Amino acid sequence: MNTPEWLKPGIYGAVIGAVFVGVVGFTWGGWVTGGTSNDRAVAMSRNDVVASMVPVCLDMARSDPARADKLATIRAASTYQKRDALMTAGWATMPGTDAPDRDIAQACLKELDL
Repeated sequence: MNTPEWLKPGIYGAVIGAVFVGVVGFTWGGWVTGGTSNDRAVAMSRNDVVASMVPVCLDMARSDPARADKLATIRAASTYQKRDALMTAGWATMPGTDAPDRDIAQACLKELDL
């Protein structure tokens, strides 16, 4: 099949334009791949779960009979060990789970203002 000579510049322009639109879209246009979109959705849902569990942690802290001793232990810990001390206190272990959650402990610590 013979293509007309006037068609080649149009085809080249369409290909170059498609590449240009793709590059601009992914760099400045905010386009993302499916994997990046999934990673962002997982991170956002994780943040929402942590935010929804902080009141449970605070309630556990308020209703704990040994609250004063545990708070003293957490306050006495260094800045880097406060989260671990709160996890040891058991307030970051959510009902139905066996282990404390580090992210929930960090968020709860921030709300306890320690």
